[in-house]
Amino acid sequence: MASDKLEQAKPVVIWWVYMIRCGDGSLYTGIATDVARRFAEHESQGPKGAKYTRGKLPLELVFRKEIGSRSEACKEELRIKALTRRQKLALISSSEGG
Repeated sequence: MASDKLEQAKPVVIWWVYMIRCGDGSLYTGIATDVARRFAEHESQGPKGAKYTRGKLPLELVFRKEIGSRSEACKEELRIKALTRRQKLALISSSEGG
C-alpha cells in the first residue's frame, strides 16, 4: 500500500521540444519541461542559457511541441537537429497554423 501512495504522489512531468531563432538567423533546438522559463534563461544570456545562444540576441521562440517523456523528447530533439534548415523552417511554418 505504501508504494501505491508513492506512485500516486509522483507528479506527471511533460517534456517539450522547442526551437529558437537567433538574431543571426540560426536555429537552436532544445528540450524543457517549462519552455517559457527555459526561453527566459536563454534570453538572460546568463550561465543557465545555452552557450550557443549567447551573444545572438534577439531571440525568438518559433516552435514548441509537447512530447511526453524525457526520453521521447531527446529522440525528437535529435530527429529535428538532423533535419536540413529548409525542413526545420517547414516544420516551424506548419506549426504556426495550429
